[in-house]
Amino acid sequence: MTREVPAFEAVVFKPRLTSYALCIPVLNENGRLQAQLQRMLSLNLPVDIVIADGGSTDGSVSADILKPLNVRALLIKKGPGRLGAQLRMAFSWALDQGYEGVITIDGNDKDDPAAIPLFIQALAQGVDHIQGSRFIPGGKALRTPWWRWLGVRLVHAPLLSKAAQFHYTDTTNGFRAYSRRLLEDPRMAIFRAVLSGYELHYYLAVRAARLGWRIVEVPVTRAYPAHGKIPTKISGWKGNWAILKTLWHVIRGDYDPSGQSV
Repeated sequence: MTREVPAFEAVVFKPRLTSYALCIPVLNENGRLQAQLQRMLSLNLPVDIVIADGGSTDGSVSADILKPLNVRALLIKKGPGRLGAQLRMAFSWALDQGYEGVITIDGNDKDDPAAIPLFIQALAQGVDHIQGSRFIPGGKALRTPWWRWLGVRLVHAPLLSKAAQFHYTDTTNGFRAYSRRLLEDPRMAIFRAVLSGYELHYYLAVRAARLGWRIVEVPVTRAYPAHGKIPTKISGWKGNWAILKTLWHVIRGDYDPSGQSV
């Protein structure tokens, strides 16, 4: 099946060393990405780190910063699209590189990378879609803004779970993992340009469940900063309304492949 992937440039610093890629979508993360990579370096994680950049202009993805922090490759999106385009770019590149699974984590240093071995273990055991959750036993939600907590727990997770017929608890969390089998399945059809923003995250969760892929949630810690501006790409009523509209379209099946039923 033809992949619709945005034009991008791949800057490779070293060869593939592991079976799993850790893909980090970023856009102007300033010092947050560097701090996160430093934490990962101290953990000596058995993954290859791939930065999926959406066009940063703040110098945060320069080779001088990334190479000493054990990054394997930097992918720089040149074509259109937002988060979904960055992920399609990263997934396609990772599949071409021969990885057996891909883990995703935001690059704003809110997520504790110490949970990454749980995702690796689940992938190695044959799970196909792993969702990180701060709301299950072992997970921690630290300093979560009250409106974000209410939105996820009372609106987003219940609606998406109903559509998927699988009980998700933390559906806006980008700390996830996917097996190669799932990403390559033509029934999933993830490499379509229509999945250019948050659609892809929500679509993957619903479609994977409807098709019967093995899914689990694993506990993670997400901590918002104690002081200063909240690192997020979603802000204000306009941003939150756009998220709800996207969720509604996913629930209705508007992004399902044409001519394919579950």
